[in-house]
Amino acid sequence: MDIQQIKQDIVTDSHVLHQQGIAAAFGHVRARIPGTDRFIFPPRMSPALVQIDSLLELDVDGRQLAGAGRPNTEFWIHARIYKARPDVQSVCHVHPPSCLVLGSLGETIRPLHASGAVFKNNVQVFDHITLIRTRELGDQVAATLGQYEAMLLRGHGVNVAGKDVRRVCVLTLWMEEAASYQLRAMSAGKPRYFTTEELAVIHPQVSAEEFSNRAWEYFSSRAKQS
Repeated sequence: MDIQQIKQDIVTDSHVLHQQGIAAAFGHVRARIPGTDRFIFPPRMSPALVQIDSLLELDVDGRQLAGAGRPNTEFWIHARIYKARPDVQSVCHVHPPSCLVLGSLGETIRPLHASGAVFKNNVQVFDHITLIRTRELGDQVAATLGQYEAMLLRGHGVNVAGKDVRRVCVLTLWMEEAASYQLRAMSAGKPRYFTTEELAVIHPQVSAEEFSNRAWEYFSSRAKQS
């Protein structure tokens, strides 16, 4: 995928997350420039307003290399995850409401429906109540994420990391969906979460490329129509 397409995907992803109620005035989606320690980063604005000509370029040490705008102060989330995880090509940080509520209850994502099974029981929790505005905190966040795809930041939001912008968009939407269903189940009774054995059966089905591509096709087309 070329740089122009990656930039367009960042714009589309940003608009999808706003349209779906995952991001409002705050939140940010970024992508690594393939084969480098640099990444493309929207400036300090709502995801709803992001356009290709406003995008910036930073590196994993926090230096701004291109673009005239100011980066969001939490660029260290992205910079240090990219530094720690060469396999990660895109990172999203947003504040989904159900995920925030779930984290405030001392819980994390525990799969009880098909799409949520993609996370298994691997959603880590960063417990510090703070904005991630230093290299040191960025390194702590990256260490908490470890080798997984998603994490909660208690009282703050979520980070999702993946192989490209499209996959990260879909995972972020599935994460909020999973949290919403989990909260409903908890309020109604004692949820029957998927067992390890059940996750081993269903996870390969919901993590398939075709499945996430179909979700991206739907949500991106909705964003373009609005």
